[in-house]
Amino acid sequence: MIHGLFQLLLFQALGELFSKFLISSIPGPVIGLMLLLGFLGWRGRVPAPIEQVGESILQHLGLLFIPASVGVMMYWPLLKAHAGAVVLALVLSVVATLGVSALVLKFMGGQRVEDEHAP
Repeated sequence: MIHGLFQLLLFQALGELFSKFLISSIPGPVIGLMLLLGFLGWRGRVPAPIEQVGESILQHLGLLFIPASVGVMMYWPLLKAHAGAVVLALVLSVVATLGVSALVLKFMGGQRVEDEHAP
């Protein structure tokens, strides 16, 4: 398990280095995840140590939502006072995300081959 954790932390450290010295506009953990994804794609499978650490982290994923829940409870009066703006921002961001995702899929999807068995 230590070996898998070391590998994950190594990719995060590499991402931080890339972010610090080469691509400062992208956060280090995001670059580290992209490097890890490339590594896993190159290997064709997830190594057992990384899989073991990933499963262990996923079992305790609910703990990561506690700070967000505390923040919501702490700022509840402020959120309640600005509920309209919060809801509008959430709705617009969801619509924008769906639109951009649809455009990216349309662009990356290429030509559709017509199904010869379709009615």
